[in-house]
Amino acid sequence: MSKDNIQNNIQSESQKDRPGEDKIFPTKATFKRKPAWLRVNLNPEKTRDVVELMDRLNLHTVCREARCPNMGECYERHTATFMILGAHCTRNCRFCDVSHGKPEAVDEKEPQHLAEAAKALGLWHVVVTSVDRDDLPDGGAAQFARVIRALHSTLPEASVEVLIPDFRGSEEALMTVLEAGPQVLNHNVETVKELYSRVQPSANYEVTLQLLRRARDYAEAQKAAHPETERMVIKTGMMLGLGETDEEIKVLFQDLVAAGTDVLTLGQYLRPSEEQLPVERYVSPEDFARYREMALEAGFAYVAASPLVRSSYHAEEALEAVRAREGKKGPEA
Repeated sequence: MSKDNIQNNIQSESQKDRPGEDKIFPTKATFKRKPAWLRVNLNPEKTRDVVELMDRLNLHTVCREARCPNMGECYERHTATFMILGAHCTRNCRFCDVSHGKPEAVDEKEPQHLAEAAKALGLWHVVVTSVDRDDLPDGGAAQFARVIRALHSTLPEASVEVLIPDFRGSEEALMTVLEAGPQVLNHNVETVKELYSRVQPSANYEVTLQLLRRARDYAEAQKAAHPETERMVIKTGMMLGLGETDEEIKVLFQDLVAAGTDVLTLGQYLRPSEEQLPVERYVSPEDFARYREMALEAGFAYVAASPLVRSSYHAEEALEAVRAREGKKGPEA
């Protein structure tokens, strides 16, 4: 068994209290196997077509770069979440396995290559994310906009979902993306407020909520100005298993709904390697079902919650569910 496979089947033992900074990186002796519901088999033969297409067009997917457990299923379905602006992130979040280092130059051909790949895969819902690019004045917002427009031009019937970074709180950068016309605007909250400094020290909880509120306000203004069009859907996602409490989760749900978020994804945090934070607990499928009910009661329109759910997993289903729900309300007054 390879080193990667071994690491994918181990995790840190749960601790009663949140670990201090001296416990963030435990020794190998504290690891144990994952529960059965988290073990996934990957058949390389069934993913070859998508891998070869991405390599030929010099494109990246978050599926490969972040070692997503659903990569095999998605690639087999000929779907993928495209990752733009290179494979090297300027931040170093303590949960993420995406490479950290000096970023590449922005590829001017990337928008068209991505659109070509989406067309070749026959996609009708395209999800695009990126590494953080704090080295760029706009954080990469202009490249997001170019990609969205290229997709609309090449695949006019397809919907586009973007999973964006926080752009350091820049409203101008956010507007650059929104004005390009994505059907879904996603920005992940990742964890509860109390764990932000430990899990993603370069991010800020209030900045995240502000971004979601601004996106909601823009979506509502556009809908009011053009009532015949579909309203842009606002989405976020978080990981469980980092030490959050039920009360903290409940408050987070309330904050996200108040910010105007329509869709929530909940999945198990899985430690990619010994360099990231340990797993504090494995959340059972039964508890995921309970958290889903909590989220729906808080007011989300759609919630996807299970151990292997990730922010773009079956993303088209969430969009269709929100549209169906809003369609039942009838035309707005």
